[in-house]
Amino acid sequence: MAKYLVHVNYTVEGVKGLVKDGGSARRAAAKAAIESLGGKLDAFYFAFGEYDVIAIFDAPDHIAMSALSLTVGATGAVSTKTTVLLTPEEVDQVVKKTVTYKAPGK
Repeated sequence: MAKYLVHVNYTVEGVKGLVKDGGSARRAAAKAAIESLGGKLDAFYFAFGEYDVIAIFDAPDHIAMSALSLTVGATGAVSTKTTVLLTPEEVDQVVKKTVTYKAPGK
């Protein structure tokens, strides 16, 4: 499974829904959504500052995570920013790869 960090901002309509249903209901909705795709919700926090919610998901692949992102975004209640997370062991594999590359102007 791949890990994803998701930053969420509520729209005005999303905030109205949050006020009506509460924070636990939003976490439950996120959990149910990712589980319907074969994934898992690792963390879900409300935040002050640039983002309203910070969540970490495990998803089977980028296709599943994209499906979640598109479905949630299509509601118009939130906007999201998703970052793929790598484990230290995955980075170990990355740095062992040989890449043939020529920098611009070189």
